[in-house]
Amino acid sequence: MDEFQKQGLTEHLRELRSCLIYSVLATVAGFTVSWSWSKEIGWLLFKPLYEVMPAGSSLIFTSYQEGFFFI
Repeated sequence: MDEFQKQGLTEHLRELRSCLIYSVLATVAGFTVSWSWSKEIGWLLFKPLYEVMPAGSSLIFTSYQEGFFFI
């Protein structure tokens, strides 16, 4: 117990704020990278399906939002 330092409320809030800022920045950076590679990621995920589909056919989406994921 002696190795822990006591911190005041404002110090805890400063540390929380910096952790939240880093978390938001990491989330935005991850979203940006994945959004910029979304077509390639989609192609990679659907590649096995495209290989076994008959020629001239296309994917059919069963709900409204599915079509917007990998257009």
